[in-house]
Amino acid sequence: MGPGDAVDGRVFHVKLPGHDAMARRAEEHVAPTRVMLPRRVVVGPARQVGKRLLMALLVLAATVLIVWIDRNGYNDNADGEVDLLDAVYYATVTLSTTGYGDITPASDGARLINVVLITPLRVLFLIILVGTTLEVLTERTREDFRLKRWRSNLRDHTVVVGFGTKGRSAIMTLLATGLGKDQIVIVDPASKVVEAANAEGYTGVLGDATRSDVLLRAELQKARQIIIATQRDDTAVLVALTARQLNRGAKIVAAVREEENAPLLRQSGADAVITSASAAGRLLGLSVLSPSAGTVMEDLIQQGSGLDLVERPVIKAEVGRNVRETDDLVVSVLRGHRLLGYDDPAASPLQLTDRVITIVRVSPGSGSVPPNPMPPQRP
Repeated sequence: MGPGDAVDGRVFHVKLPGHDAMARRAEEHVAPTRVMLPRRVVVGPARQVGKRLLMALLVLAATVLIVWIDRNGYNDNADGEVDLLDAVYYATVTLSTTGYGDITPASDGARLINVVLITPLRVLFLIILVGTTLEVLTERTREDFRLKRWRSNLRDHTVVVGFGTKGRSAIMTLLATGLGKDQIVIVDPASKVVEAANAEGYTGVLGDATRSDVLLRAELQKARQIIIATQRDDTAVLVALTARQLNRGAKIVAAVREEENAPLLRQSGADAVITSASAAGRLLGLSVLSPSAGTVMEDLIQQGSGLDLVERPVIKAEVGRNVRETDDLVVSVLRGHRLLGYDDPAASPLQLTDRVITIVRVSPGSGSVPPNPMPPQRP
């Protein structure tokens, strides 16, 4: 039965899942799971080998030209004369240090040229060949060393599942609060997406985030925050279940398309669930009723400029005060696991263990936003 088919006079509408980064396997071949660190120099291996091969051919051509010009100074044991083919042959066996001895420099000039020109070209040729081999061998060692160092130094980082529009927007907000790119790990099953993340300076893990081994490669067990920005709600639920199983203390924030799936995602371990479609719709409705109010709301959710929502701990000078007596505009008080409104009588006086959510005015580069404030821990 398809969507919109009629049964017994009634029309049933089936909600079809949207396209998701986690469902790209049918469209794109996914490479084996691996961690991809940002590259300092983006040069393809084929281009490197091609460049070295061209250099080796140029050295060979230069050697052939030198021997051909001074061919009268060489002796061929076969027929006594050195033609173009003999020059190519001599250059090849000489540069490869084979040296059969059937063609030899006979004159003093030819021997001097061998010492001054042919020998340095032979050394250069060997350097090119050996250098290519060593680079291939050392590249793997270098990557393994970088990966081990990255794993040992990574602590309290943020794992972002999905590098689409929502994932990128979430990362931009985190960067605006002072979080560094080295503290963000992207997980996505599409190699092109992970390569794009690498190009922007992020570490990427190629694989399906619903699998625990993929999340372990992202060091999720040591993460402080997890952002689930997939496009399919069922994928988000599976990722949340797996992530919560691996890390009991991390804060998990997830996005869903349908509001009816939000409770299921919370039961799966998410601390906060954002309904993307409903949130956008409410912002549209608010903008229709009051364009200025819509502008203010949009400004609030864009970190780093204008008005920002900031969660911070209560300072000692504010302990015992009313929420209206603080320097910042307090909109909510987080006490334990209770979120109290500014007008709630229980919100005042403020306690030292409270955290307040305030509205502050910032400008780009002003540094008014506290860098990556610590989120409340799960019990």
